[in-house]
Amino acid sequence: MKNISATLATVWRIAIPYFRSEDKWAGRGLLAAVVAMELALVAIDVLVNQWQNRFYSALQASDWDAFVTQIWIFIALASTFIALAVYKLYLNQWLQIRWRQWLTRHYLGEWLQGATHYRMQLKGDAADNPDQRITEDVRNFVEQTLTIGLGLLSSIVTLFSFVIILWGLSNAAPLHLFGSDLMIPGYLCWGAMIYAIFGTALTHWIGAPLVNLNFEQQRYEADFRFNLVRVRENSEQIALLKGEGAERARLLDRFGFVIGNWYAIMSRTKRLTAFTASYQQAAVIFPYVLVAPAFFAKKIQLGDMMQTASAFSSVQGALSFFVTAYRSLAEWRSIVARLDGFEMSVDAAANLPAHEPAIALKVATGGRNIGLEQLCVNLPNGTPLVALGAFAIQTPERVLVTGPSGSGKSTLFRAIAGIWPFGTGTIFVPEKAKLMMLPQRPYFPVGVLRDAVVYPAAPGAFEGASVRDALIAVGLPDLAERLEEEGHWNRMLSLGEQERLGLARALLHAPDYLFLDEATASLDEPSEARLYRLLTERLPQATLVSIGHRSTLDAFHTRKVTMVKHGAVHVLSDGGAPVEKEPSAAR
Repeated sequence: MKNISATLATVWRIAIPYFRSEDKWAGRGLLAAVVAMELALVAIDVLVNQWQNRFYSALQASDWDAFVTQIWIFIALASTFIALAVYKLYLNQWLQIRWRQWLTRHYLGEWLQGATHYRMQLKGDAADNPDQRITEDVRNFVEQTLTIGLGLLSSIVTLFSFVIILWGLSNAAPLHLFGSDLMIPGYLCWGAMIYAIFGTALTHWIGAPLVNLNFEQQRYEADFRFNLVRVRENSEQIALLKGEGAERARLLDRFGFVIGNWYAIMSRTKRLTAFTASYQQAAVIFPYVLVAPAFFAKKIQLGDMMQTASAFSSVQGALSFFVTAYRSLAEWRSIVARLDGFEMSVDAAANLPAHEPAIALKVATGGRNIGLEQLCVNLPNGTPLVALGAFAIQTPERVLVTGPSGSGKSTLFRAIAGIWPFGTGTIFVPEKAKLMMLPQRPYFPVGVLRDAVVYPAAPGAFEGASVRDALIAVGLPDLAERLEEEGHWNRMLSLGEQERLGLARALLHAPDYLFLDEATASLDEPSEARLYRLLTERLPQATLVSIGHRSTLDAFHTRKVTMVKHGAVHVLSDGGAPVEKEPSAAR
Protein backbone atom coordinates (compact mmCIF):
# COMPACT_ATOMS: atom_id res chain seq x y z
CA MET A 1 0.00 0.00 0.00
CA LYS A 2 2.90 2.35 0.73
CA ASN A 3 4.25 1.89 -2.81
CA ILE A 4 0.81 2.52 -4.32
CA SER A 5 0.24 5.68 -2.28
CA ALA A 6 3.73 6.93 -3.16
CA THR A 7 3.07 6.30 -6.86
CA LEU A 8 -0.27 8.12 -6.72
CA ALA A 9 1.34 11.06 -4.91
CA THR A 10 4.01 11.24 -7.62
CA VAL A 11 1.38 11.06 -10.37
CA TRP A 12 -0.52 13.91 -8.72
CA ARG A 13 2.65 16.01 -8.46
CA ILE A 14 3.52 15.47 -12.13
CA ALA A 15 -0.02 15.80 -13.52
CA ILE A 16 -1.67 18.61 -11.56
CA PRO A 17 0.57 21.52 -12.73
CA TYR A 18 -0.89 21.28 -16.24
CA PHE A 19 -4.43 21.70 -14.96
CA ARG A 20 -3.28 24.82 -13.07
CA SER A 21 -1.25 26.22 -15.97
CA GLU A 22 -2.07 28.88 -18.56
CA ASP A 23 -3.79 26.11 -20.57
CA LYS A 24 -5.88 25.00 -17.60
CA TRP A 25 -9.31 25.92 -18.98
CA ALA A 26 -8.80 24.00 -22.21
CA GLY A 27 -7.37 21.05 -20.28
CA ARG A 28 -10.12 21.04 -17.67
CA GLY A 29 -12.83 21.43 -20.33
CA LEU A 30 -11.52 18.53 -22.41
CA LEU A 31 -11.10 16.34 -19.32
CA ALA A 32 -14.65 17.13 -18.16
CA ALA A 33 -16.03 16.30 -21.62
CA VAL A 34 -14.15 13.00 -21.76
CA VAL A 35 -15.30 12.05 -18.25
CA ALA A 36 -18.91 12.95 -19.10
CA MET A 37 -18.77 10.76 -22.20
CA GLU A 38 -17.25 7.90 -20.20
CA LEU A 39 -20.15 8.13 -17.74
CA ALA A 40 -22.62 8.27 -20.61
CA LEU A 41 -21.12 5.07 -22.04
CA VAL A 42 -21.67 3.36 -18.68
CA ALA A 43 -25.29 4.56 -18.77
CA ILE A 44 -25.65 3.03 -22.24
CA ASP A 45 -24.30 -0.26 -20.82
CA VAL A 46 -26.97 -0.17 -18.11
CA LEU A 47 -29.69 0.42 -20.71
CA VAL A 48 -28.35 -2.39 -22.87
CA ASN A 49 -28.41 -4.71 -19.83
CA GLN A 50 -32.10 -3.93 -19.30
CA TRP A 51 -32.72 -4.32 -23.05
CA GLN A 52 -31.26 -7.84 -22.93
CA ASN A 53 -33.97 -8.96 -20.52
CA ARG A 54 -36.74 -7.68 -22.78
CA PHE A 55 -35.10 -8.97 -25.96
CA TYR A 56 -34.52 -12.54 -24.78
CA SER A 57 -37.94 -12.65 -23.11
CA ALA A 58 -39.47 -11.66 -26.46
CA LEU A 59 -37.56 -14.49 -28.12
CA GLN A 60 -38.69 -16.99 -25.50
CA ALA A 61 -42.33 -15.85 -25.88
CA SER A 62 -42.06 -15.81 -29.73
CA ASP A 63 -43.43 -12.23 -29.65
CA TRP A 64 -42.62 -10.78 -33.12
CA ASP A 65 -43.82 -7.25 -32.43
CA ALA A 66 -41.81 -7.01 -29.20
CA PHE A 67 -38.79 -8.44 -31.03
CA VAL A 68 -38.97 -5.75 -33.76
CA THR A 69 -39.42 -3.02 -31.17
CA GLN A 70 -36.33 -4.18 -29.27
CA ILE A 71 -34.32 -4.25 -32.52
CA TRP A 72 -35.10 -0.55 -33.11
CA ILE A 73 -34.26 0.27 -29.49
CA PHE A 74 -30.93 -1.52 -29.89
CA ILE A 75 -30.16 0.44 -33.08
CA ALA A 76 -30.76 3.69 -31.19
CA LEU A 77 -28.60 2.59 -28.27
CA ALA A 78 -25.83 1.31 -30.56
CA SER A 79 -25.83 4.52 -32.61
CA THR A 80 -25.55 6.63 -29.48
CA PHE A 81 -22.79 4.37 -28.16
CA ILE A 82 -20.77 4.67 -31.39
CA ALA A 83 -21.09 8.48 -31.49
CA LEU A 84 -20.02 8.77 -27.86
CA ALA A 85 -17.11 6.35 -28.33
CA VAL A 86 -15.82 8.18 -31.42
CA TYR A 87 -15.90 11.64 -29.85
CA LYS A 88 -14.57 10.41 -26.55
CA LEU A 89 -11.53 9.07 -28.41
CA TYR A 90 -11.18 12.29 -30.42
CA LEU A 91 -11.35 14.58 -27.36
CA ASN A 92 -9.09 12.21 -25.40
CA GLN A 93 -6.42 12.47 -28.11
CA TRP A 94 -6.84 16.25 -28.22
CA LEU A 95 -6.30 16.42 -24.46
CA GLN A 96 -3.28 14.12 -24.76
CA ILE A 97 -1.47 16.31 -27.28
CA ARG A 98 -2.16 19.55 -25.38
CA TRP A 99 -1.07 18.00 -22.11
CA ARG A 100 2.02 16.46 -23.69
CA GLN A 101 2.90 19.77 -25.37
CA TRP A 102 2.74 21.64 -22.06
CA LEU A 103 4.64 18.96 -20.12
CA THR A 104 7.35 18.73 -22.79
CA ARG A 105 7.84 22.51 -22.76
CA HIS A 106 7.95 22.44 -18.97
CA TYR A 107 10.60 19.71 -18.83
CA LEU A 108 12.65 21.29 -21.61
CA GLY A 109 12.53 24.60 -19.77
CA GLU A 110 13.68 23.03 -16.50
CA TRP A 111 16.35 20.87 -18.13
CA LEU A 112 17.80 23.67 -20.25
CA GLN A 113 17.53 26.33 -17.56
CA GLY A 114 20.97 27.81 -17.06
CA ALA A 115 23.49 24.98 -17.02
CA THR A 116 21.24 22.39 -15.37
CA HIS A 117 21.65 19.86 -18.21
CA TYR A 118 25.44 20.21 -17.94
CA ARG A 119 25.52 19.86 -14.15
CA MET A 120 23.39 16.73 -14.33
CA GLN A 121 26.13 15.10 -16.41
CA LEU A 122 28.86 16.32 -14.08
CA LYS A 123 27.08 14.89 -11.05
CA GLY A 124 26.67 11.52 -12.77
CA ASP A 125 23.11 11.18 -11.45
CA ALA A 126 20.69 8.35 -12.17
CA ALA A 127 18.62 10.27 -14.73
CA ASP A 128 19.95 8.36 -17.71
CA ASN A 129 18.95 9.42 -21.24
CA PRO A 130 16.99 12.64 -20.62
CA ASP A 131 16.02 12.59 -24.32
CA GLN A 132 13.96 9.43 -23.79
CA ARG A 133 12.34 10.75 -20.62
CA ILE A 134 11.24 13.96 -22.34
CA THR A 135 9.96 12.15 -25.45
CA GLU A 136 8.76 8.60 -24.85
CA ASP A 137 8.17 8.75 -21.08
CA VAL A 138 6.16 12.00 -21.29
CA ARG A 139 4.07 10.63 -24.17
CA ASN A 140 3.43 7.32 -22.40
CA PHE A 141 2.72 9.04 -19.08
CA VAL A 142 0.02 11.25 -20.56
CA GLU A 143 -1.53 8.45 -22.62
CA GLN A 144 -1.53 5.81 -19.89
CA THR A 145 -2.57 8.17 -17.10
CA LEU A 146 -5.71 9.07 -19.06
CA THR A 147 -6.34 5.47 -20.11
CA ILE A 148 -5.90 4.03 -16.63
CA GLY A 149 -7.67 6.92 -14.90
CA LEU A 150 -10.72 6.73 -17.16
CA GLY A 151 -10.71 2.94 -16.95
CA LEU A 152 -10.72 3.09 -13.16
CA LEU A 153 -13.51 5.70 -13.16
CA SER A 154 -15.56 3.57 -15.55
CA SER A 155 -15.04 0.51 -13.36
CA ILE A 156 -16.15 2.34 -10.20
CA VAL A 157 -19.28 3.79 -11.84
CA THR A 158 -20.05 0.45 -13.50
CA LEU A 159 -19.70 -1.32 -10.17
CA PHE A 160 -22.15 0.96 -8.38
CA SER A 161 -24.58 0.94 -11.32
CA PHE A 162 -24.71 -2.81 -11.83
CA VAL A 163 -24.37 -3.96 -8.25
CA ILE A 164 -27.84 -2.53 -7.59
CA ILE A 165 -29.21 -4.42 -10.58
CA LEU A 166 -27.39 -7.60 -9.59
CA TRP A 167 -28.60 -7.36 -5.99
CA GLY A 168 -32.22 -7.20 -7.18
CA LEU A 169 -31.67 -10.09 -9.58
CA SER A 170 -30.18 -12.14 -6.73
CA ASN A 171 -33.48 -11.87 -4.88
CA ALA A 172 -35.50 -12.60 -8.05
CA ALA A 173 -33.34 -15.63 -8.87
CA PRO A 174 -32.45 -17.23 -5.50
CA LEU A 175 -29.67 -19.76 -5.28
CA HIS A 176 -31.31 -23.09 -6.09
CA LEU A 177 -29.50 -26.18 -4.80
CA PHE A 178 -30.71 -29.75 -4.40
CA GLY A 179 -34.33 -28.81 -5.11
CA SER A 180 -34.61 -25.98 -2.60
CA ASP A 181 -33.99 -22.23 -2.61
CA LEU A 182 -31.28 -20.76 -0.40
CA MET A 183 -32.13 -17.15 0.43
CA ILE A 184 -28.75 -15.39 0.56
CA PRO A 185 -29.28 -11.65 0.02
CA GLY A 186 -27.18 -10.42 -2.89
CA TYR A 187 -25.39 -13.74 -3.31
CA LEU A 188 -24.48 -12.91 -6.91
CA CYS A 189 -22.74 -9.70 -5.73
CA TRP A 190 -20.82 -11.62 -3.07
CA GLY A 191 -19.85 -14.25 -5.63
CA ALA A 192 -18.50 -11.60 -8.02
CA MET A 193 -16.58 -9.92 -5.20
CA ILE A 194 -14.98 -13.13 -3.92
CA TYR A 195 -14.06 -14.12 -7.47
CA ALA A 196 -12.49 -10.70 -8.18
CA ILE A 197 -10.57 -10.51 -4.88
CA PHE A 198 -9.12 -13.94 -5.47
CA GLY A 199 -8.08 -13.01 -9.01
CA THR A 200 -6.57 -9.64 -8.01
CA ALA A 201 -4.47 -11.14 -5.22
CA LEU A 202 -3.05 -13.87 -7.45
CA THR A 203 -2.44 -11.43 -10.31
CA HIS A 204 -0.42 -9.10 -8.08
CA TRP A 205 1.58 -12.00 -6.68
CA ILE A 206 2.47 -13.24 -10.16
CA GLY A 207 2.99 -9.90 -11.88
CA ALA A 208 4.69 -7.69 -9.25
CA PRO A 209 8.22 -8.17 -10.69
CA LEU A 210 7.07 -6.66 -14.00
CA VAL A 211 7.33 -3.13 -12.55
CA ASN A 212 11.09 -3.27 -12.11
CA LEU A 213 11.55 -5.32 -15.28
CA ASN A 214 9.76 -2.69 -17.38
CA PHE A 215 11.79 0.07 -15.74
CA GLU A 216 15.04 -1.69 -16.61
CA GLN A 217 13.84 -2.49 -20.15
CA GLN A 218 13.24 1.18 -20.89
CA ARG A 219 16.66 2.06 -19.48
CA TYR A 220 18.47 -0.61 -21.52
CA GLU A 221 16.62 0.34 -24.72
CA ALA A 222 17.48 4.02 -24.27
CA ASP A 223 21.10 3.27 -23.45
CA PHE A 224 21.46 1.11 -26.56
CA ARG A 225 19.88 3.80 -28.74
CA PHE A 226 22.11 6.49 -27.22
CA ASN A 227 25.24 4.52 -28.05
CA LEU A 228 24.06 3.99 -31.62
CA VAL A 229 23.73 7.76 -31.94
CA ARG A 230 27.25 8.22 -30.55
CA VAL A 231 28.62 5.87 -33.21
CA ARG A 232 26.88 7.88 -35.91
CA GLU A 233 28.16 11.18 -34.50
CA ASN A 234 31.74 9.90 -34.30
CA SER A 235 31.79 7.75 -37.43
CA GLU A 236 34.87 9.47 -38.89
CA GLN A 237 37.07 8.79 -35.85
CA ILE A 238 35.83 5.19 -35.65
CA ALA A 239 36.58 4.64 -39.34
CA LEU A 240 40.07 6.17 -39.05
CA LEU A 241 40.87 3.95 -36.07
CA LYS A 242 39.37 0.86 -37.73
CA GLY A 243 37.19 0.56 -34.68
CA GLU A 244 34.16 -1.03 -36.30
CA GLY A 245 34.85 -4.40 -34.69
CA ALA A 246 35.22 -2.89 -31.24
CA GLU A 247 32.06 -0.81 -31.68
CA ARG A 248 30.10 -3.82 -32.91
CA ALA A 249 31.19 -5.83 -29.87
CA ARG A 250 30.39 -2.94 -27.51
CA LEU A 251 26.96 -2.35 -29.04
CA LEU A 252 26.09 -6.03 -29.03
CA ASP A 253 27.16 -6.19 -25.40
CA ARG A 254 24.73 -3.39 -24.54
CA PHE A 255 22.04 -4.99 -26.69
CA GLY A 256 22.61 -8.16 -24.69
CA PHE A 257 21.13 -6.38 -21.66
CA VAL A 258 18.04 -5.57 -23.74
CA ILE A 259 17.67 -9.22 -24.77
CA GLY A 260 18.34 -10.64 -21.31
CA ASN A 261 15.82 -8.37 -19.60
CA TRP A 262 13.29 -9.04 -22.38
CA TYR A 263 13.52 -12.77 -21.76
CA ALA A 264 12.78 -12.11 -18.08
CA ILE A 265 9.73 -10.04 -19.11
CA MET A 266 8.61 -12.82 -21.44
CA SER A 267 8.82 -15.42 -18.69
CA ARG A 268 6.91 -13.33 -16.18
CA THR A 269 4.33 -12.22 -18.78
CA LYS A 270 3.71 -15.84 -19.80
CA ARG A 271 2.79 -16.75 -16.24
CA LEU A 272 0.63 -13.65 -15.83
CA THR A 273 -1.16 -14.19 -19.14
CA ALA A 274 -1.81 -17.84 -18.37
CA PHE A 275 -3.57 -16.89 -15.16
CA THR A 276 -5.49 -13.83 -16.42
CA ALA A 277 -6.67 -15.67 -19.56
CA SER A 278 -7.92 -18.56 -17.40
CA TYR A 279 -9.53 -16.08 -15.02
CA GLN A 280 -11.35 -14.24 -17.82
CA GLN A 281 -12.53 -17.41 -19.55
CA ALA A 282 -13.89 -18.83 -16.30
CA ALA A 283 -15.70 -15.53 -15.69
CA VAL A 284 -17.75 -16.10 -18.87
CA ILE A 285 -19.37 -19.30 -17.61
CA PHE A 286 -19.33 -18.63 -13.86
CA PRO A 287 -22.60 -16.56 -13.66
CA TYR A 288 -24.49 -19.11 -15.75
CA VAL A 289 -23.42 -21.84 -13.34
CA LEU A 290 -24.83 -19.81 -10.45
CA VAL A 291 -28.24 -18.99 -12.00
CA ALA A 292 -28.80 -22.03 -14.26
CA PRO A 293 -30.40 -24.13 -11.45
CA ALA A 294 -33.04 -21.41 -10.92
CA PHE A 295 -33.69 -21.21 -14.69
CA PHE A 296 -34.15 -24.98 -15.07
CA ALA A 297 -36.39 -24.97 -11.99
CA LYS A 298 -38.63 -22.49 -13.89
CA LYS A 299 -37.95 -19.80 -11.28
CA ILE A 300 -36.77 -17.27 -13.88
CA GLN A 301 -37.10 -16.71 -17.64
CA LEU A 302 -34.37 -16.71 -20.26
CA GLY A 303 -34.33 -12.90 -20.30
CA ASP A 304 -33.74 -12.82 -16.53
CA MET A 305 -30.85 -15.26 -16.83
CA MET A 306 -29.21 -13.33 -19.68
CA GLN A 307 -29.60 -10.02 -17.83
CA THR A 308 -28.19 -11.63 -14.70
CA ALA A 309 -25.19 -13.01 -16.59
CA SER A 310 -24.56 -9.61 -18.21
CA ALA A 311 -24.87 -7.72 -14.92
CA PHE A 312 -22.63 -10.25 -13.17
CA SER A 313 -20.06 -9.88 -15.94
CA SER A 314 -20.14 -6.09 -15.58
CA VAL A 315 -19.72 -6.22 -11.78
CA GLN A 316 -17.02 -8.86 -11.99
CA GLY A 317 -15.24 -6.91 -14.73
CA ALA A 318 -15.35 -3.71 -12.67
CA LEU A 319 -14.00 -5.49 -9.62
CA SER A 320 -11.33 -7.15 -11.77
CA PHE A 321 -9.97 -3.90 -13.19
CA PHE A 322 -6.55 -4.48 -11.66
CA VAL A 323 -6.44 -8.00 -13.08
CA THR A 324 -7.12 -6.98 -16.66
CA ALA A 325 -4.98 -3.80 -16.54
CA TYR A 326 -2.10 -5.21 -14.51
CA ARG A 327 0.49 -5.16 -17.31
CA SER A 328 -0.44 -1.60 -18.21
CA LEU A 329 -0.24 -0.63 -14.55
CA ALA A 330 3.23 -2.18 -14.25
CA GLU A 331 4.46 -0.24 -17.29
CA TRP A 332 2.80 2.95 -16.03
CA ARG A 333 4.46 2.69 -12.62
CA SER A 334 7.87 2.29 -14.26
CA ILE A 335 7.21 5.39 -16.40
CA VAL A 336 6.15 7.38 -13.33
CA ALA A 337 9.32 6.27 -11.54
CA ARG A 338 11.48 7.42 -14.47
CA LEU A 339 9.83 10.85 -14.66
CA ASP A 340 10.09 11.18 -10.90
CA GLY A 341 13.81 10.39 -11.08
CA PHE A 342 14.25 12.91 -13.89
CA GLU A 343 12.49 15.64 -11.92
CA MET A 344 14.60 14.96 -8.83
CA SER A 345 17.81 15.02 -10.87
CA VAL A 346 16.88 18.29 -12.55
CA ASP A 347 15.96 19.81 -9.21
CA ALA A 348 19.19 18.62 -7.59
CA ALA A 349 21.31 20.02 -10.43
CA ALA A 350 19.42 23.32 -10.53
CA ASN A 351 19.75 23.80 -6.78
CA LEU A 352 23.30 22.48 -6.51
CA PRO A 353 24.79 25.84 -5.47
CA ALA A 354 22.19 26.19 -2.71
CA HIS A 355 22.75 22.71 -1.26
CA GLU A 356 26.54 22.48 -1.38
CA PRO A 357 29.51 24.85 -1.01
CA ALA A 358 29.61 26.54 -4.41
CA ILE A 359 31.35 29.27 -6.32
CA ALA A 360 29.31 32.47 -6.13
CA LEU A 361 28.82 34.46 -9.32
CA LYS A 362 28.01 38.10 -8.51
CA VAL A 363 27.45 41.30 -10.44
CA ALA A 364 30.19 43.89 -10.02
CA THR A 365 28.29 47.18 -10.12
CA GLY A 366 30.33 50.19 -11.19
CA GLY A 367 33.36 48.14 -12.30
CA ARG A 368 34.60 47.05 -15.72
CA ASN A 369 36.87 44.18 -14.67
CA ILE A 370 36.23 40.50 -13.95
CA GLY A 371 37.46 39.73 -10.46
CA LEU A 372 38.19 36.40 -8.77
CA GLU A 373 38.41 36.45 -4.98
CA GLN A 374 39.43 33.64 -2.63
CA LEU A 375 38.58 31.19 -5.37
CA CYS A 376 39.01 27.44 -5.06
CA VAL A 377 37.80 25.38 -8.03
CA ASN A 378 37.12 21.72 -7.21
CA LEU A 379 36.30 18.62 -9.19
CA PRO A 380 32.73 17.28 -8.77
CA ASN A 381 34.02 14.76 -6.19
CA GLY A 382 35.43 17.59 -4.07
CA THR A 383 39.10 17.25 -5.02
CA PRO A 384 40.72 20.74 -5.19
CA LEU A 385 42.01 21.71 -8.63
CA VAL A 386 42.69 25.47 -8.85
CA ALA A 387 43.16 27.98 -6.03
CA LEU A 388 43.96 31.68 -5.97
CA GLY A 389 43.48 34.56 -3.59
CA ALA A 390 42.73 37.42 -5.97
CA PHE A 391 42.92 37.84 -9.72
CA ALA A 392 41.50 40.45 -12.09
CA ILE A 393 40.97 40.49 -15.83
CA GLN A 394 41.11 44.14 -16.79
CA THR A 395 39.41 45.86 -19.74
CA PRO A 396 40.49 45.84 -22.57
CA GLU A 397 43.65 43.76 -22.05
CA ARG A 398 44.64 40.58 -23.88
CA VAL A 399 45.46 37.72 -21.49
CA LEU A 400 47.13 34.44 -22.46
CA VAL A 401 46.67 31.53 -20.02
CA THR A 402 49.14 28.67 -20.37
CA GLY A 403 50.07 25.62 -18.37
CA PRO A 404 50.21 21.83 -18.52
CA SER A 405 47.21 19.80 -19.63
CA GLY A 406 44.92 18.87 -16.77
CA SER A 407 45.91 21.87 -14.64
CA GLY A 408 42.37 23.29 -14.66
CA LYS A 409 42.54 26.05 -17.29
CA SER A 410 39.33 25.07 -19.07
CA THR A 411 37.60 24.39 -15.75
CA LEU A 412 38.51 27.90 -14.60
CA PHE A 413 36.84 29.25 -17.76
CA ARG A 414 33.73 27.22 -16.98
CA ALA A 415 33.63 28.68 -13.46
CA ILE A 416 33.85 32.22 -14.89
CA ALA A 417 31.02 31.34 -17.31
CA GLY A 418 28.91 30.32 -14.30
CA ILE A 419 28.35 26.69 -15.26
CA TRP A 420 30.88 25.15 -12.83
CA PRO A 421 29.62 25.49 -9.24
CA PHE A 422 32.02 23.08 -7.56
CA GLY A 423 34.27 24.97 -5.16
CA THR A 424 34.22 28.12 -3.07
CA GLY A 425 34.95 31.79 -3.51
CA THR A 426 33.45 34.60 -5.56
CA ILE A 427 33.60 35.66 -9.20
CA PHE A 428 32.57 39.24 -9.97
CA VAL A 429 31.36 40.01 -13.50
CA PRO A 430 30.58 43.58 -14.63
CA GLU A 431 26.92 44.46 -14.87
CA LYS A 432 25.41 43.83 -18.33
CA ALA A 433 28.76 42.51 -19.61
CA LYS A 434 28.52 40.14 -22.60
CA LEU A 435 30.70 37.06 -22.20
CA MET A 436 31.32 34.52 -24.95
CA MET A 437 33.19 31.24 -24.61
CA LEU A 438 34.71 29.61 -27.70
CA PRO A 439 35.87 26.01 -27.17
CA GLN A 440 38.18 24.13 -29.50
CA ARG A 441 35.23 22.21 -30.90
CA PRO A 442 32.34 24.69 -31.24
CA TYR A 443 28.72 23.60 -31.39
CA PHE A 444 26.49 24.27 -34.41
CA PRO A 445 22.83 23.24 -34.42
CA VAL A 446 21.64 21.15 -37.33
CA GLY A 447 19.84 23.38 -39.82
CA VAL A 448 20.40 26.39 -42.06
CA LEU A 449 24.02 27.60 -42.04
CA ARG A 450 23.07 31.22 -41.34
CA ASP A 451 21.16 30.18 -38.21
CA ALA A 452 24.03 27.94 -37.12
CA VAL A 453 26.52 30.81 -37.35
CA VAL A 454 24.44 33.32 -35.37
CA TYR A 455 23.58 30.78 -32.63
CA PRO A 456 22.52 31.29 -29.85
CA ALA A 457 20.82 34.37 -31.30
CA ALA A 458 17.41 33.85 -32.84
CA PRO A 459 17.27 33.11 -36.60
CA GLY A 460 17.20 36.38 -38.48
CA ALA A 461 18.88 38.33 -35.68
CA PHE A 462 21.67 39.32 -38.10
CA GLU A 463 21.31 40.36 -41.71
CA GLY A 464 22.59 37.99 -44.35
CA ALA A 465 25.14 40.56 -45.53
CA SER A 466 26.66 40.76 -42.04
CA VAL A 467 26.90 36.99 -41.75
CA ARG A 468 28.42 36.74 -45.24
CA ASP A 469 30.99 39.44 -44.40
CA ALA A 470 32.00 37.64 -41.20
CA LEU A 471 32.51 34.35 -43.06
CA ILE A 472 34.64 35.99 -45.72
CA ALA A 473 36.68 37.77 -43.04
CA VAL A 474 37.60 34.50 -41.26
CA GLY A 475 38.59 32.82 -44.52
CA LEU A 476 35.43 30.92 -45.48
CA PRO A 477 34.33 32.60 -48.73
CA ASP A 478 32.86 29.34 -50.09
CA LEU A 479 30.52 29.01 -47.12
CA ALA A 480 29.46 32.64 -47.55
CA GLU A 481 27.54 31.51 -50.64
CA ARG A 482 25.80 28.65 -48.80
CA LEU A 483 23.96 30.56 -46.06
CA GLU A 484 20.56 29.03 -46.87
CA GLU A 485 21.87 25.47 -47.12
CA GLU A 486 20.80 23.00 -44.44
CA GLY A 487 23.22 20.53 -42.95
CA HIS A 488 24.86 18.90 -39.95
CA TRP A 489 27.74 21.36 -39.85
CA ASN A 490 29.72 19.70 -37.06
CA ARG A 491 29.96 16.64 -39.30
CA MET A 492 30.29 18.34 -42.67
CA LEU A 493 33.11 20.75 -41.82
CA SER A 494 36.70 20.07 -40.76
CA LEU A 495 37.71 21.07 -37.25
CA GLY A 496 39.69 24.00 -38.65
CA GLU A 497 36.63 25.22 -40.56
CA GLN A 498 34.52 24.84 -37.45
CA GLU A 499 37.00 26.97 -35.50
CA ARG A 500 36.85 29.67 -38.19
CA LEU A 501 33.06 29.51 -38.06
CA GLY A 502 33.21 29.96 -34.28
CA LEU A 503 35.33 33.09 -34.70
CA ALA A 504 32.82 34.41 -37.26
CA ARG A 505 30.16 33.96 -34.59
CA ALA A 506 32.29 36.03 -32.19
CA LEU A 507 32.65 38.83 -34.75
CA LEU A 508 28.89 38.99 -35.16
CA HIS A 509 28.04 38.96 -31.45
CA ALA A 510 30.90 41.35 -30.51
CA PRO A 511 31.15 40.31 -26.83
CA ASP A 512 32.75 42.47 -24.14
CA TYR A 513 34.78 39.47 -22.96
CA LEU A 514 35.86 36.77 -25.38
CA PHE A 515 37.33 33.58 -23.91
CA LEU A 516 39.10 31.28 -26.39
CA ASP A 517 39.80 27.80 -25.05
CA GLU A 518 42.36 26.64 -27.65
CA ALA A 519 39.84 27.90 -30.19
CA THR A 520 42.48 28.09 -32.96
CA ALA A 521 44.50 24.97 -32.11
CA SER A 522 43.59 23.19 -35.36
CA LEU A 523 44.76 26.04 -37.57
CA ASP A 524 48.25 26.55 -38.93
CA GLU A 525 50.27 29.34 -37.30
CA PRO A 526 49.96 31.89 -40.16
CA SER A 527 46.17 31.41 -40.26
CA GLU A 528 46.00 31.67 -36.47
CA ALA A 529 47.99 34.92 -36.59
CA ARG A 530 45.69 36.40 -39.24
CA LEU A 531 42.61 35.57 -37.20
CA TYR A 532 44.03 37.06 -33.99
CA ARG A 533 44.84 40.25 -35.89
CA LEU A 534 41.29 40.21 -37.23
CA LEU A 535 39.89 39.98 -33.70
CA THR A 536 42.07 42.91 -32.64
CA GLU A 537 40.85 45.00 -35.58
CA ARG A 538 37.16 44.09 -35.45
CA LEU A 539 36.79 43.93 -31.64
CA PRO A 540 39.14 46.66 -30.35
CA GLN A 541 37.19 47.21 -27.12
CA ALA A 542 36.77 43.52 -26.26
CA THR A 543 38.81 41.86 -23.53
CA LEU A 544 40.45 38.76 -24.96
CA VAL A 545 41.41 35.78 -22.75
CA SER A 546 43.03 32.81 -24.50
CA ILE A 547 44.14 29.35 -23.48
CA GLY A 548 46.97 28.18 -25.71
CA HIS A 549 50.27 26.37 -25.84
CA ARG A 550 51.97 27.95 -28.88
CA SER A 551 54.66 30.53 -28.21
CA THR A 552 53.52 32.44 -31.29
CA LEU A 553 50.41 33.52 -29.35
CA ASP A 554 52.53 35.74 -27.07
CA ALA A 555 52.68 38.45 -29.72
CA PHE A 556 48.89 38.89 -29.68
CA HIS A 557 48.51 39.23 -25.90
CA THR A 558 49.57 41.95 -23.50
CA ARG A 559 49.67 39.70 -20.44
CA LYS A 560 50.67 36.09 -19.87
CA VAL A 561 49.74 33.99 -16.85
CA THR A 562 50.77 30.39 -16.26
CA MET A 563 49.02 27.62 -14.34
CA VAL A 564 51.66 26.04 -12.06
CA LYS A 565 51.51 23.25 -9.50
CA HIS A 566 51.55 24.47 -5.90
CA GLY A 567 51.07 21.66 -3.40
CA ALA A 568 47.83 19.82 -4.05
CA VAL A 569 46.41 22.50 -6.35
CA HIS A 570 47.34 24.65 -9.32
CA VAL A 571 47.72 28.43 -9.07
CA LEU A 572 48.11 31.24 -11.57
CA SER A 573 51.61 32.67 -11.89
CA ASP A 574 51.53 36.19 -13.34
CA GLY A 575 54.90 37.09 -14.91
CA GLY A 576 56.74 34.48 -12.87
CA ALA A 577 55.14 35.32 -9.52
CA PRO A 578 52.09 33.58 -8.03
CA VAL A 579 48.91 35.65 -8.02
CA GLU A 580 48.97 37.07 -4.47
CA LYS A 581 48.41 34.44 -1.80
CA GLU A 582 46.38 31.45 -2.76
CA PRO A 583 43.60 30.38 -0.37
CA SER A 584 43.47 27.07 1.43
CA ALA A 585 41.96 24.43 -0.79
CA ALA A 586 38.37 23.88 0.27
CA ARG A 587 36.64 20.59 -0.17
